[in-house]
Amino acid sequence: MADTTPQLQPGSPALYRALGVVLLLAAGSAPVAGLASQPADADAIPHVDAKARENFLAYRKAANHKAFAIAPGGAWGWEAELPSPEAADARALHNCQVTTRQKCVLYAADDAIVFNSETWPTLWGPYQDSADAAAAPTGASVGERFFDIAYQDGAGVSRSLAGSRGQIVFVHFWGSWCPPCLRELPALQKLQQQLEATVPDQVVMILLQVREPFDEARSWAEDHGFADLPLYDSGSAGSDDTDLVLGDGQRIEDRNIARVFPSSYVLDRNGIVLFANFGPVDDWLEYLPFFAHAARHSETTPPKTSAQP
Repeated sequence: MADTTPQLQPGSPALYRALGVVLLLAAGSAPVAGLASQPADADAIPHVDAKARENFLAYRKAANHKAFAIAPGGAWGWEAELPSPEAADARALHNCQVTTRQKCVLYAADDAIVFNSETWPTLWGPYQDSADAAAAPTGASVGERFFDIAYQDGAGVSRSLAGSRGQIVFVHFWGSWCPPCLRELPALQKLQQQLEATVPDQVVMILLQVREPFDEARSWAEDHGFADLPLYDSGSAGSDDTDLVLGDGQRIEDRNIARVFPSSYVLDRNGIVLFANFGPVDDWLEYLPFFAHAARHSETTPPKTSAQP
């Protein structure tokens, strides 16, 4: 007679639902591999803000069936009191996905934590191969080829983002006039140090000032201990200059790229947008595993120009 017992696949929400009571009660036991070490603790949820953590506390008190979903960059969503686990999972993922272009995954399902820390850093992928990247439309959304922004280095040498093809690129838009930008600079400094230590020569950081002359931005950075950051000149002439110049000489309104300041993008080795964040990030070190995974798995395409920052 055939075995009709439902099979619980490793890593599946159904498996972790079945283990949920054990996970939540076994506070002193060793954690299940890949799961958050303190499943009942809202502070363990990666990337999310205080509002999401407050909502997770409400989620824990809600009735089954329920699910809580998150995405890289801090998007989240949840639903409760649905007739089936599948309905709860689908609704939570939908509520998360409508707010982000990043892939949403389940963090919790009913009373179990289903978050897998081992697969979490893979969510910037899958990475496009060279052929797909060549056919991608130009834009600033995930999966699009990022605009070829022109800039100058500190010595006045002209460059553009196309010159960094073959490397993972972190491009950041900031200004010394922007309080949230300044609050984020220590986190960027730590990121730079750790990228150099963990994936040397694999990730290029490019910080471009907006709506102020480069000399003003660089002077502020030097006066406040950030002279070691990779600062480059966007060409901005001042507060009334809202354009960025592209490699072909065309201009684009900065708000078409940076919805708010600061804004950050991560590009793969072919210039395809992997990740975008609008606003300051408190802890960029949370993204180190993502950078490392992209450095290992993004396909290399020879750069179209020889200039490198």
